[in-house]
Amino acid sequence: MFVFLPFSSGPPRPLFFGQWFRLTWLNLKCALDSADDVDQTGHPKIMRLLLVEDDTLLGNGIRAGLKQAGYAVDWVQDGQSAKLSLETGDYALVVLDLALPKVSGMDILKWLRVRGNRVSVLVLTARDTVMDRVSGLDAGADDYLIKPFDLDELIARLRALSRRAGGQASPLLQHGDLVLDPAARQVHLAGQAVELSAREFALLHELLLHAGRVQSREQLEERLYGWGEEVESNSVEVHVHHLRKKLGAQLIRTLRGVGYVIDKQP
Repeated sequence: MFVFLPFSSGPPRPLFFGQWFRLTWLNLKCALDSADDVDQTGHPKIMRLLLVEDDTLLGNGIRAGLKQAGYAVDWVQDGQSAKLSLETGDYALVVLDLALPKVSGMDILKWLRVRGNRVSVLVLTARDTVMDRVSGLDAGADDYLIKPFDLDELIARLRALSRRAGGQASPLLQHGDLVLDPAARQVHLAGQAVELSAREFALLHELLLHAGRVQSREQLEERLYGWGEEVESNSVEVHVHHLRKKLGAQLIRTLRGVGYVIDKQP
């Protein structure tokens, strides 16, 4: 079994488990530390994601790859911790293994959907029979990817799930002459590139993805910050202020005491 991991430049290489165990923790730590606010290309993070994977080495590798791709990743290793995280956190996406200790991934799926939680879930598992895939999708999974897998495919599938959840058919998010490209993590206004910080990009992406929906400061903080990341009391307000200066004062509307919204275009 192998998984593609982007620890070096150039095309991804398959790492078999025998080789993988010889990777040093220093390599993993460097990959994680380099992706605090931006990925290795300097692009900003996109959104908060929950990774549920009990294998320590595999989980570390996936988390490193997803962080490099721009996601703020929280990682747990058993089903009970996953349920607690989903009860207390606000995630845009979940990457879920099925063979988990304490509570199985299938039970977590059913529990989520019974509670009415519509978070997008991608099942990542070695169970590769047709019946396994059918059972997972029928239990509430939005997508199903079999190990071994290519990390680029995983990330592309996550982008597709984000578009679907936001009702977007196009890979680009557009609002008038404003265009946000989640894959390239670039923003253009009237054809001109606009440089945004990591948090500004993440906030703009969240508001555009859910245009027309008012989101409170607390909701935005939950979706943009991972565990252990310091959140200043007025961080969202500051980022909104900066976005208005760069993209126009009328783009983001404030509802006093309620939250922020980018209105849908007719």
